[in-house]
Amino acid sequence: MDRNLALEFVRVTEAAALAAAAHMGRGDEAVADAAAVEAMHRLFPDIEFRGQLVLGEGDEDSVPMLYVDEMLGTGAGPAIEVAVDALEGATTCALGAPNAIVAIAVAEEGGFLRCPADVYMEKIAVGPWGRGVIDLDKPMGDNLAALAAVKGVKPQNLCVVMLDRPRHAKLLHELRDIDVHVTLISDGDLSAALATTREESGIDLLVGTGRAAQGILAAAALRCLGGEIQARFQPGNAAEFEQLRESGVDDIRKKYTAEELARGSVVFAATGVTTGNYLHGVRFFPGGGESHSVVMRSKSRTIRFLNTVHYFEEQPEY
Repeated sequence: MDRNLALEFVRVTEAAALAAAAHMGRGDEAVADAAAVEAMHRLFPDIEFRGQLVLGEGDEDSVPMLYVDEMLGTGAGPAIEVAVDALEGATTCALGAPNAIVAIAVAEEGGFLRCPADVYMEKIAVGPWGRGVIDLDKPMGDNLAALAAVKGVKPQNLCVVMLDRPRHAKLLHELRDIDVHVTLISDGDLSAALATTREESGIDLLVGTGRAAQGILAAAALRCLGGEIQARFQPGNAAEFEQLRESGVDDIRKKYTAEELARGSVVFAATGVTTGNYLHGVRFFPGGGESHSVVMRSKSRTIRFLNTVHYFEEQPEY
């Protein structure tokens, strides 16, 4: 996939991050999310590609823009699939808490697993040093022992991150019994998956159940970063079972790898909204703002971090 096109998508994540950050800490997650969606949607028509949105903000009947199967771009150029999270961590952004980000992943046609974005997946994700070591089907103690061995530490020195949810009570109890460090987060398992690839983050492993959309976005990023994710659908009711079957998922118990969630050549771009374990958040100053982004390509295995200064006139132009 063209490297210049990858940089165009960073412009989109920057725009959405700046728009969302303008509402950071003001207590209204819906307003922050809507601002990010609108800013992202406004820039897509300027990019020369034929894009189909396969993971977005919802169905066409429920959202006005960035809906599933919406066509993006100028309509000329390469045909690609697009997955977005216009604001992962809308609640954390509204609270001024860490790890809110904007993310886009793009793939060749047929690259992304088609599935309902809001159905949950059980996930385990790790950075490059844990590739080939962790397994969703293994007991947690075995995964931690194996990961500790390749990192040259005791399992008790590892740090596991997961969403702070009642559904994780049993898993949390198991981790406490192992005496591993646990970081509980209110939102943002995509951002947490990225953090497992940076030793300075202090995060070694992501586990738990979260939305499928974030699992697929994480798979795209981890394929570029050399990490690993495994996931399995966890439908909560008969309606979700039916949604999965309608989308073509026949084997509900199948364990998906990163290569099955995001196939072929993929590009991932993200911009921080609030500072977290992987990206710095937007910083405003008189007359402008500064953003911190990452863009990566699986084909070349290049990861570029970008600090961008944006100068505003009367109204910010995202």
